[in-house]
Amino acid sequence: MTDSMTIDAIESAGAASVPPPVALAGVSKRFGATQALLDVSLALLPGEIHALVGENGAGKSTVVKVLAGIHQPDSGAVVLDGKTVTLHGPAHARSLGIAVVHQEPRLFPDLTVAENVFIGHVPSGRLGSVNWREMRRSADRIFESLSVHIDSSAVVRGLSMADQQLIEIAKALSIDARVLVLDEPTASLSAHEVVRLFEIIRQTRDRGVAVLFVSHRLEEVFELCGRATVLRDGRHVITAPTSELTAADLVRHMVGRSVSLFPRTTAHIGDVLLEVRGLTRVGAFRDISFSVRAGEIVGLAGLVGAGRTEVARVLFGLDRADAGEVLLDGKRVTFKTPSGALEAGIAYVPEDRHLDGLVGGFSIAQNVTLPIIPRLFPRFFIRGGRERAITEDFVERLRIRSTGVNELIEALSGGNQQKVVIAKWLATNPRVLILDEPTRGVDIGAKVEVHRIISELAASGLGIVLISSELPEVLAMSDRIIVLHEGRMSAEIPRAEASEERVMFAATGQMAEETSSGA
Repeated sequence: MTDSMTIDAIESAGAASVPPPVALAGVSKRFGATQALLDVSLALLPGEIHALVGENGAGKSTVVKVLAGIHQPDSGAVVLDGKTVTLHGPAHARSLGIAVVHQEPRLFPDLTVAENVFIGHVPSGRLGSVNWREMRRSADRIFESLSVHIDSSAVVRGLSMADQQLIEIAKALSIDARVLVLDEPTASLSAHEVVRLFEIIRQTRDRGVAVLFVSHRLEEVFELCGRATVLRDGRHVITAPTSELTAADLVRHMVGRSVSLFPRTTAHIGDVLLEVRGLTRVGAFRDISFSVRAGEIVGLAGLVGAGRTEVARVLFGLDRADAGEVLLDGKRVTFKTPSGALEAGIAYVPEDRHLDGLVGGFSIAQNVTLPIIPRLFPRFFIRGGRERAITEDFVERLRIRSTGVNELIEALSGGNQQKVVIAKWLATNPRVLILDEPTRGVDIGAKVEVHRIISELAASGLGIVLISSELPEVLAMSDRIIVLHEGRMSAEIPRAEASEERVMFAATGQMAEETSSGA
């Protein structure tokens, strides 16, 4: 049975004559009542970058953990070079040449770069002692082969997320990995860091390594990957060359229906709600000026560190400006706390929903009504019926999937958690809504839902400030785009004139330089 499944997997990959380095053959896995995978076959070929895509809950993480040796299949098999193997754990998988780079780097922060690269298989000297010099030299050789400059003797703590991801890849190369699994490797990286990482991944592919690339970002799939496999509800839907697919095709396979990636509802652009004049916070940004009208979506674009989130924090009263002014309905306002901003009608959906947006251990209803408790229950006697009614209204409006409003927030998918954060701030009845990376870390189906919500909110008359590192999102959803570069405005681009090239020129400071030189 295993042999026939292996042949099927190889033939579906288009390489029946040569066994792939690794394949899943009819793999099924259940966790309690949840069928995580059902009869999934997948073959990874040497010298190929293979995308694995699907909504949250589709089974991607289970596939990664089966390949990593964390989970063993209930049925079916992992096949290496045409032979069935049982992976007894991550160490065993690594010993067979399967390396996994998880979304969050799993490094020891107080050890050096070289020690992290060779953890578990350090070069030994006489009498079994650690050969520290050889360890550093070997690490340096790996980074040199990747054209990466990282001090192998430096302590990992304090290194950028991009460097930590590269250290994880160096760990994989240090064991002569034949298979490299990358699970959402770009989730926390800037655009520049993503470009650098892609170069490394391509170099790894060119060495003959089979690469599995898991991502929610479809533009990355088409830029980087030769083939793509789609999972839905734990089942294999399709494996095809990316050259034969479109983004709409992938989305249709992922969600089981045709959807618009960036749904926009026609909105009437009204009067100016929010105006920012010469806003400055020393060390973060300077001389920022823009306006937001009722029904308008204003995008804030720029590289990581450009000052976008810092501007949002000042507008919401989390930080104080050193100069400039903020006007609502033409009247100057100053917020010492977020409570003041909320009372004036400004709400802020933060970048990190886990750290700043949600309260763990609380139910959906408790999270949604948290900012409005003083308004709803002035005597702090919370009536459960009213709390439930308010939350149920938002659950219906935003299509939040749950077993009920009393379900704990941790039990929801990332996309539904993000909808709860949006509901939480919509409950304050804002006039201006600031959204900081509203679709980060959510699957494509949830992205479509969040985009629908944003569009409908603008159509209802809200003024929206949209901060996003995903250029397709900014371009498709914004009526105007304000681009920041190193804390200063480098361009203001109307929707009709916006393109990825123009935004990136401004984000890297080139447009500002050309404009200032009279070009």
